[in-house]
Amino acid sequence: MKISTMMSSLLGVFVGSAPLAFAAPSSSHTAPSAAALYESVKHDPVQLGLFMQSFPKGADLHNHMSGAIYAESFLKWAAKDGLCVNLPQGKIVPERCGAPVEGMEAAASLSSDAPAWNGMIDALSMRDFVPTATDRSGHDHFFSTFERFVALEKDHQGDMLAEALEHAAHDHVQYLELQVSTASSAGLDSMMAAVKNKQLNNAADIPAFHQALQPVLPKMVEASRKGVDAMEKRAHEVLQCGTAQAKPGCGVTVRYLFETLRIVPPKVTYPQLEVGYAVVKNDPRFVGVNIAAPEDDATALHDYDLHMQMFHYLNSVYPGVKLSLHAGEITPSLVPLADLDHHIWSAIDVAGAQRIGHGIDVMWEHDPAELLAKMARQHIMVEVNLTSNDEILGIKGDHHPFELYRRAGVPVALSTDDEGVSRGSLTNEYVRAAQTYHLSYNDLVQLSRTGLEYNFLPGQSLWVDHHIGQRVPACHTASVTSSLPQSCATFLENNPKARLQWQLETRMAEFERLAVRNPVLSHAR
Repeated sequence: MKISTMMSSLLGVFVGSAPLAFAAPSSSHTAPSAAALYESVKHDPVQLGLFMQSFPKGADLHNHMSGAIYAESFLKWAAKDGLCVNLPQGKIVPERCGAPVEGMEAAASLSSDAPAWNGMIDALSMRDFVPTATDRSGHDHFFSTFERFVALEKDHQGDMLAEALEHAAHDHVQYLELQVSTASSAGLDSMMAAVKNKQLNNAADIPAFHQALQPVLPKMVEASRKGVDAMEKRAHEVLQCGTAQAKPGCGVTVRYLFETLRIVPPKVTYPQLEVGYAVVKNDPRFVGVNIAAPEDDATALHDYDLHMQMFHYLNSVYPGVKLSLHAGEITPSLVPLADLDHHIWSAIDVAGAQRIGHGIDVMWEHDPAELLAKMARQHIMVEVNLTSNDEILGIKGDHHPFELYRRAGVPVALSTDDEGVSRGSLTNEYVRAAQTYHLSYNDLVQLSRTGLEYNFLPGQSLWVDHHIGQRVPACHTASVTSSLPQSCATFLENNPKARLQWQLETRMAEFERLAVRNPVLSHAR
């Protein structure tokens, strides 16, 4: 089956087949009824949660697929696969259960062993985390969870995709950019063999690495394509897409960012990046590249500048590849001040990132005022992850730069990061932002629109030069009381990004129309 055909059948309401037969929304969303209802419930956590759960959220642009999965799902899959868990280590082991071993228990027996079941959930997530002498920080516990369930990831990619899409649908998220890695261990072994006699110590060594990898790249790209085909096929089956029983996740638009790791030696990091760029150029389901893992890791810190040079070089080889880079996910409590002064700067100026993930260290960067001004001028969006920034870095409330970015005119959007590990959702992020920063209803609409404005889908935006709310001429006259003008219909047909943005506008208008009729919320007024 062709890729385009498979995608259309897999996820239903996709960018490539989005319907255009709907009424046009008004040009602004300041409806007094919806805004007044929000103001009446914003100080009631329960009522606000109900309001925000139904609120249309344009996109989740910072979402690691492996971290999006709840621990309970991993444990159920482990039981189905006949695997064991190492209770002292809080880890799912890759081998099937054999003869009884001390400390090991069959995953299938956990459902009847409440202490073991709950202990594993706590080990695989941030649920009920309390520092101990051997597990002292949220930072360390958070990142350690990934190695505890990694044994399941290879065989459950499709199940994981289905769960991530269902989470998004439940949150009324329209578009998801999932960070995934499709480079198989076997493929990476062949790439490492191609460069085994070479060293990568500085930027001058990069071109030779690039040349050495060319013979094996096509196989890696094809392996990635087949892996994603299988992942999506399984997700299609789980969600029953294309049938009368199709689950809501089928209607979520999904694209991928190729995720690489920054905590391995440079001669391992570079091949991953090269594959990522090549995959983006050859598979339209991938819209960009990212680099992940703890930014304060010793290897990541030592090689940060070299990593940025890798991106710089690959930009010249594969022009047009979009970058959303983790940068500034560090604080003075984690690293020396000398390591805080340039990470966001370099991600933008050297690597050429169009979006920044986290961006927490902005106040410690060199000349933060100019950095903020530059990000505002160049429309460099920040993916804000309030819950994980609190859990990992201890940064929250007034200590978080969320409001600093907004006051400086830097575009920001809320995202989940690792909602399964954090036991959260994008709804929770909106509730947290609304309560912490006293946001208005228009602020929420702006955040939702910003997520879609800065996604990496192809095509023009519905908005003029990033002026969110100011429509392009082709759709300027469209309104909720008239049919879609031909000029606007043609524009949306030719521009996938604008088409999704238009859908958000219609969903927002419908939400505002129905919100005050909600019998649970309306009495609060």
